[in-house]
Amino acid sequence: MTSQTRGMRDLAFVAVLIAVPIASYFFVFKPRNEEIAKARAEINAKQVRLENLRRLTSRIGDLGREIVEREEELERLNQKLPDREGVDRILEQVTQLAQKSNLAVRSVKGEKVAPAGMAMELPLKTVIEGNFDGFYQFLLDVEALPRITRVHQMKISKLGMGPRDNADEMVGGSMRAEFTLSIYFNDGTANAATAAGGK
Repeated sequence: MTSQTRGMRDLAFVAVLIAVPIASYFFVFKPRNEEIAKARAEINAKQVRLENLRRLTSRIGDLGREIVEREEELERLNQKLPDREGVDRILEQVTQLAQKSNLAVRSVKGEKVAPAGMAMELPLKTVIEGNFDGFYQFLLDVEALPRITRVHQMKISKLGMGPRDNADEMVGGSMRAEFTLSIYFNDGTANAATAAGGK
């Protein structure tokens, strides 16, 4: 074997030694690195989607809880709104409260029923006479009723006051109250009446 052949063989061996890592890089490592980078990008994208999904899921839970709370509030409100027949019972209760406070109900006149949101409002022009302390207690009792009512357009005057009577002597004396007592009730046509009123 000549030195020239040996040199060629050494040169070929060195060339193979250099070619193997270069070929490994291009045919093994580079494709693997590209696959790993692609896999990492997919993992990151899926993690972002998963985080968004977690956020949405937590909001859905909050919305579900919110819906349940609103349904409970609506149910409580419906319990405070009698049906049309229950209005007579409320009128009876109001009359009993006035009698309990030693007041005389002089008149109760029903006005036209009007839509009020999702309910109907029955305004009653009412005149009551008696002691102011009793009237004050009557207002407190009406406010404590479990049904929705409203007292408005109130006018209070003292009774028995002639031109010569002293106003200071009338403190705690008789008085006359004229006011509108609105009773709210649930009517099957309330929604339709509200919609018609809004047009």
